[in-house]
Amino acid sequence: MAKEGPNWEGLLKWSLAHSDGTGSSRKLSEDDRKWFMEAMQSQTVDVVKRMKEITLVMQTPEQVLESHGVTPQDIGDMLDELQEHVESIDMANDLHSIGGLVPLLGYLKNSHANIRQKAAEVLTTIVQNNPRGQQLVMEANGLEQLLSNFTLDPDVMVRTKALGAISSLIRHNKPGISAFRLANGYAALKDALSSEDVRFQRKALNLIPYLLNENRSDCGIVTELGFPHILMDLASSEDADVREAALRGLLELAQDRPGKPDGIPNEEDDKLKKILQKRIKEIGKMSAEDLGAVKEERQLVDSLWYACYNEPSSLRENGLLVLPGEDSSPPDVASKHFEPPLRAWAANWNPDTKPSSEKKESPLLIGPGALSDNAS
Repeated sequence: MAKEGPNWEGLLKWSLAHSDGTGSSRKLSEDDRKWFMEAMQSQTVDVVKRMKEITLVMQTPEQVLESHGVTPQDIGDMLDELQEHVESIDMANDLHSIGGLVPLLGYLKNSHANIRQKAAEVLTTIVQNNPRGQQLVMEANGLEQLLSNFTLDPDVMVRTKALGAISSLIRHNKPGISAFRLANGYAALKDALSSEDVRFQRKALNLIPYLLNENRSDCGIVTELGFPHILMDLASSEDADVREAALRGLLELAQDRPGKPDGIPNEEDDKLKKILQKRIKEIGKMSAEDLGAVKEERQLVDSLWYACYNEPSSLRENGLLVLPGEDSSPPDVASKHFEPPLRAWAANWNPDTKPSSEKKESPLLIGPGALSDNAS
């Protein structure tokens, strides 16, 4: 239940009144100490207890929630809170042990698109850089429902969020990659690339190079499905992120080219060369500021030209590949796009470190008194 917020102004006045910043701290009376501790403890929350409360709500039938005045917006706010809690790997894995993972997956089928979106976002956080979380979601058939939302949901944002969750679920997860491939995932990605929604296109484009890098034999599959032609069209997109991601996918295909039957078909050579030549010409007309903004794209264009035609692009000879002040060696333009940012700290994770217990105002759940009655 939402509670009245703390009297931070009163706490500040109390602190200022008992310290001038120059003298030594005075000894608190027992009453002052008790008051201060109670004030601080009132701002903490037992995260596991709170997750159990949220789990109880997710297990409650929709009509019962409606009868208690709980709106889809309330449920969305609750899922936002849950997402913050599961940013801790401990809490993410504990969600299953307290019975919350299965009802969360159930929200992927909710009648409200906003709830389906947010459920996918919570799942994305649970599985990012978390092998145990990935395993739990796979065992609960979470990939199956995410694939359904990705391919069939009428709301493009729901499809986008589902694809984001799938991307995090199958990264560094061989069973997940195999299941995605067997479920005709590449055909679904091709469909996403044809979408008019730029965010949806980006999600699909960023997953393709990773999959091809994991399974080089898949280059033949995507070539047969017509990916090179689509990627070439997207390499001329007005959206910079779409252009870069499309070039990255083409580069992954081109690297299978020498002496191999897969990769970019020979009949597409002329089209690709014209696209690259046009982009090189456009880059050559850019101001210094604009050139800095397309640093990765410059590297990708040059790398793709070299991979296809075994010679450096004219960007090099014209001094446009590495500008003054930039690193002399081309950066790694691909790998950093494969790791999700939310848990960059996971590699240095200390199992003895506990998550923050800072309290935020909780959204309405079931109504005054109803939750505690049900919980008991």
